[in-house]
Amino acid sequence: MSPPRDVVRLDGRSLTLADVVRVARFGARAALTPAAARSVARSRALVDAVLAEGRPTYGINTGFGAMATAAIPPRDREALQLNLLRSHAAGVGNPLPADVVRAIILLRANSLAAGLSGVRGVVIERLLDLLRRDLVPLVPAQGSVGASGDLAPLAHLALVLVGEGEVIAGGQRLSGGVALRRARLKPIRLGPKEGLALINGTQVMTAIGLLALWDARAVLGAAEAAAAMTVEALLGSHVPFDLRLARARPHPGHLLVTRRLLKLLRPSAINRSHRDCGRVQDSYSLRCVPQVLGATWDALDHVSRVLAIETNAVTDNPLCFPESGAILSGGNFHGQPVALALDYLAIAVAEVGSFSERRSFKLLDAARSDLPPFLTRRAGTHSGLMVIQYTAAALVSENKILCHPASVDSIPTCADTEDHVSMGPIAARKAAAVVRNVSRVVAVELIAAAQGLDFRRPLTSGPGVEKAHALVRRVVPPLDRDRSLGSAIEAVAEQVLRGEYAAIG
Repeated sequence: MSPPRDVVRLDGRSLTLADVVRVARFGARAALTPAAARSVARSRALVDAVLAEGRPTYGINTGFGAMATAAIPPRDREALQLNLLRSHAAGVGNPLPADVVRAIILLRANSLAAGLSGVRGVVIERLLDLLRRDLVPLVPAQGSVGASGDLAPLAHLALVLVGEGEVIAGGQRLSGGVALRRARLKPIRLGPKEGLALINGTQVMTAIGLLALWDARAVLGAAEAAAAMTVEALLGSHVPFDLRLARARPHPGHLLVTRRLLKLLRPSAINRSHRDCGRVQDSYSLRCVPQVLGATWDALDHVSRVLAIETNAVTDNPLCFPESGAILSGGNFHGQPVALALDYLAIAVAEVGSFSERRSFKLLDAARSDLPPFLTRRAGTHSGLMVIQYTAAALVSENKILCHPASVDSIPTCADTEDHVSMGPIAARKAAAVVRNVSRVVAVELIAAAQGLDFRRPLTSGPGVEKAHALVRRVVPPLDRDRSLGSAIEAVAEQVLRGEYAAIG
């Protein structure tokens, strides 16, 4: 069920991950709070005062980057801001998904709502109009190095506000001018500082990262369910999930996963059936589920803290402080905090996939599982689930390439003024790709584990495992003879990303 189409109130300080998802994926609208509107007006008044004084101030009455020493006369200041958008809209590649673009718009509006960027309220309102009218700017995915912010993709987005660029509206690809006209919106004329404020920020990497983080939580919850199902299908021991072991090494994630596994597994007739089997210990991919998945939960908590700060950060340059009358140039646009966190996210989630694939392998190996080869009674004539493990292996291997950190690289730009950059957008896109890949790897395990549990009938597991089994069977019938399974993997992966397995409890 979709969350309600409510209104998210923007004040530059209190936007949450859940708010971003509601707007990006479920059509919630956003609006400035009255207090934020007043802060924005005070900030703009400071810019106007600087212009009246004639005080040279970066990006307001000077050029940009390596041309910051060039004074811009009043007659050219609107052209300066418009030319900034046009020149910086140099992105390439496939367009970012609509949910990512909606998240970018929301984050940029929220940052400007903090009242430190010196823009007029109409600029923020026009951004929010894009959300209200379901206008999705066409934003190429590639071209940002993550400092000075996400310049190229944000410039493509900002061009729509002035009636240029491109938009997807109602399934049609339109010019920005046509889209605004059809929506009965007027293009804005940029004042001093406003073009710079629209493109100088980390909202692209942050938006991709926030949605990847949301999905990663769903994937990790599903991985817990898949692991519990596999433990039962392979007649694994519950002893490693004794809370006394977790309390002896009390990492928060370790404790969390242990409790969730116990809730999924108990009471279990399958477990009672092999209580005196004589097996001393299971392999690590069964025995160490709390330790491995728990470490990823702890990593996601760290990433969450970083992105929560960035969601409500002001990341353009310079920043306006009306209380003191200061306009300060700095480097808040540098994406290093986000880049490092998103490289960590990719690594932590990739491990979930690597771990899951090992359990899928064991389920299909008759020598290890005490189950029919490749989980088919017709082995030989039929291959059963053999090749879905190949798919998991391919995705796990691809993730190893994607986990090479982007944040360790830097190529100077802008005549060496920007001599160190974060590559944060690359880290973000890699993390999102890893999360999607792992959703499919976990889907493979869920399908294999469900088939394995079918062979343990009439014995049943705990109610949580049985609910997970039923979820798989809702979209994937038992395999009694060979059939194509690609669409089955995708169907279960979509369940995973919707959080259906994570919600079991």
